[in-house]
Amino acid sequence: MEPSLNVLGGPLQPCSTDPMTGFYRDGCCNTGPDDHGSHTVCVIVDAEFLAMSRYLGNDLTTPRPEFRFPGLKPGDRWCLCAARFLQAAGELAAPQVVLESTHARAVDIVPLELLRRHAVPAQN
Repeated sequence: MEPSLNVLGGPLQPCSTDPMTGFYRDGCCNTGPDDHGSHTVCVIVDAEFLAMSRYLGNDLTTPRPEFRFPGLKPGDRWCLCAARFLQAAGELAAPQVVLESTHARAVDIVPLELLRRHAVPAQN
């Protein structure tokens, strides 16, 4: 298997291991044929985004141990579904994006320019 690339064309960098993120729970925003939600955008969540997500029916703050999900708090990094990021941007509630940790496949759904507008430097 070839290494995953980020939206900048370089190697995909880890998004978060605390909390452990990614569709495959490998700390990276890797994707594959089973990832129907395209969990490819590495974001730094904030209170506004978490409130919007909860309002839309996806509570990301409540722990769900049965899914190995600890619940998120502002400042956590998370591999977000590309369509949810696009929706949040339309609602003016998009979180910050870590481009180096955002999978290249994210641009199948979200324009690169929109990701760049919300970008911050990688924080390792």
